[in-house]
Amino acid sequence: MTLPHLPADAPALPPPPAAPAVQGQGHGHPKQPPLTRIWRGRSDDPRWARPAFLGLLLVVALAYLWNLSASGYANSFYSAAVQAGSQSWKAMFFGSLDSANAITVDKPPASLWPMALSVRIFGLSSWAILVPQVLMGVATAGVLYAAVRRRFSAAAGLLTVAAFALTPVAALMFRFNNPDALLALLMTVTVYCVLRGMENGRTKWLVWAGVAVGLAFLAKTLQAFLILPPLAVLYAVFAPGRPLKRIGQLLLSGLAMVVAGGWWVAVVELWPASSRPYIGGSQNNSFLELTFGYNGLGRINGEETGSVGGGGGGMGGGGSQWGETGIDRMFNSEIGSQISWLLPAALLLLVAGVVVTWKARRTDTARAAFLAWGGSLVMTMVVFSFMAGIFHQYYTVALAPYAAALVGMGASVLWEERARFTASAALGVTVAVTAVWSYVLLNRTPDYVPWLRWVILVGGVAAGLGIAVAGRLNRQLALGAAGVGLVAALAGPTAYTISTLDTGHSGSIVTAGPAGASMMGGRGGGPGGGEGGMRGGGMQPPGQGQQNAQGQQPGQGGQGQQGGGMGQPPTGGMPGQGQNQGQGQNQGTGNGKQQGGTGTMPGGAGMGERGGTGGGGMGGLLNGAQVSAKAKALVEKNADDYTWAAAAIGSQNAASYQLSTGKPVMAIGGFNGSDPSPTLAQFKSYVEDGKIHYFIGGGMGGMGGGSGSASKIQSWVEKNYTKVTVGSATFYDLTQPKS
Repeated sequence: MTLPHLPADAPALPPPPAAPAVQGQGHGHPKQPPLTRIWRGRSDDPRWARPAFLGLLLVVALAYLWNLSASGYANSFYSAAVQAGSQSWKAMFFGSLDSANAITVDKPPASLWPMALSVRIFGLSSWAILVPQVLMGVATAGVLYAAVRRRFSAAAGLLTVAAFALTPVAALMFRFNNPDALLALLMTVTVYCVLRGMENGRTKWLVWAGVAVGLAFLAKTLQAFLILPPLAVLYAVFAPGRPLKRIGQLLLSGLAMVVAGGWWVAVVELWPASSRPYIGGSQNNSFLELTFGYNGLGRINGEETGSVGGGGGGMGGGGSQWGETGIDRMFNSEIGSQISWLLPAALLLLVAGVVVTWKARRTDTARAAFLAWGGSLVMTMVVFSFMAGIFHQYYTVALAPYAAALVGMGASVLWEERARFTASAALGVTVAVTAVWSYVLLNRTPDYVPWLRWVILVGGVAAGLGIAVAGRLNRQLALGAAGVGLVAALAGPTAYTISTLDTGHSGSIVTAGPAGASMMGGRGGGPGGGEGGMRGGGMQPPGQGQQNAQGQQPGQGGQGQQGGGMGQPPTGGMPGQGQNQGQGQNQGTGNGKQQGGTGTMPGGAGMGERGGTGGGGMGGLLNGAQVSAKAKALVEKNADDYTWAAAAIGSQNAASYQLSTGKPVMAIGGFNGSDPSPTLAQFKSYVEDGKIHYFIGGGMGGMGGGSGSASKIQSWVEKNYTKVTVGSATFYDLTQPKS
């Protein structure tokens, strides 16, 4: 498809013609069997297009399923909520961390629902939890292809899918159980629906876009709204129809969004607080407070009440305890290896696509596609780049679909326009810049396939030169240059994606790529520049062996050096925490793929690479404790006689025992141990009523600010109840007060 420079009064470029309606035969049977239509695709497609697309989706699915169980329960915080939801419909509805409904996760529960249903059907396992996430990745790839193919070539759609699937952070998060997978899928669906609406001005597509955003809100609250401003402006200005009609359609879309996302909020806010779980992450048991505070403005200005370290915002000078902020944040050593491989290309091709379509009529759908995907990318990048609050590398998976679509569309348009030297030169420069940037990123991990960066650099620059003069070459030479350029552009992210697929990831904070590819922790990423970003550890499903990150027995794992104490924020140290060695104690899968090493985390708790700690690092803040067979047996003893078999400070500590025993364990204080739930008076009442059997010692004591309820509960328990030691674990039997 060629997109010439059109005069201002030229007619809008129509979408590719749809396949003619299939007329029935006899009793209404179609001319072609359904499977044939699925395999053949659109009537105007090349015969290879649909088989290639389906084959590529199959490859993506198989790649993302590869080695899936190596991640075990992944983020045990969410896995515990999934397990609870599989046991209790009420827990599933609210997103409770335990089936007895003490407290919820600190997000709305939509992302938990598919996993909880899967566990209800197939039983609790790593696969039952993570396969729904893989299917979301495949679905995102399919929606991307459909969106790009409707206006551009089949080749553009295939390139888009490849660019998306080979983004390292996408390969990480669509195999992990955080809410970001569902969010990315629904944001992609939103852009698709808006573009469908811009083809002919049909209201239903705007309504569906609103529904998608509303559901995305129920996955990760206000992050779902980041792309609304560019998409709303785009539709208001460039969609077909009268201005008043376009405004009315946007209002209807907004209403659909409020209904799709607001029904659950209304139920939760109207439900009597005494009969529902406490809203985790809030200080006043309010989902609205959670939405606009801890998960809302607090993420922008850094003042998240109840966060690690009590909020506290940035460190000044463009930095915060959650890493550097600034316009280059997506490209720096903390974030770049996760997402930025194709970001320079996406931005360059966005500009090129807008230039090529600039003089088209107002309703041109090709220009609308560039502005929709480009606006979503730029808006999300800007917010991510400057937010001073909690920020993790894996958030950037939200950018992957937008960048991939721009790469597929832009490369296709410039290739079709290669007879014009400006177009071929722009494409050649894009390929060369991508190769140079891949070299820079690979150079940050010089010991990982060290030869690859030179091959990419030389091949990419040479291919860029060849593509720049492609219009003057014969077809075979031009295609050869394009092929080399494509390989050079995708080789770097492919290498990091392979490393990601081949490695298990667990804990609350995970990163893609090989060890040392990403680091976080204020300026410099940790002591001495800090190797290896924060790789969270956690527990694996029972019965899969007990090896830690280095293939050793529990208790012998790699250690993570904690940052310095007060006055040393650039090293990533938690003020007042001093130095601590986090023991890399993680149940592995026996394949030895998890790597041990040194890492630093924001706030300073140390942990090993990719699987690092079991009950170390912040006392289980970012990963759970390892549960021994004797401790498991103790908690299971007479557990059915109690509402909660045990209680522990912090969600990860509680999750470890809950996942191990299958019994509800109360998470005192929620994720950070800083939520004022339960209060000391409430906890005393539970104990007096015989609802809790054990208190699990060694927790965080309510770090991160808040009311200090967790610290008070811990002190009261230690003073009044009998200690029971099982190996290295400490319990207090709440049915046995001290004499």
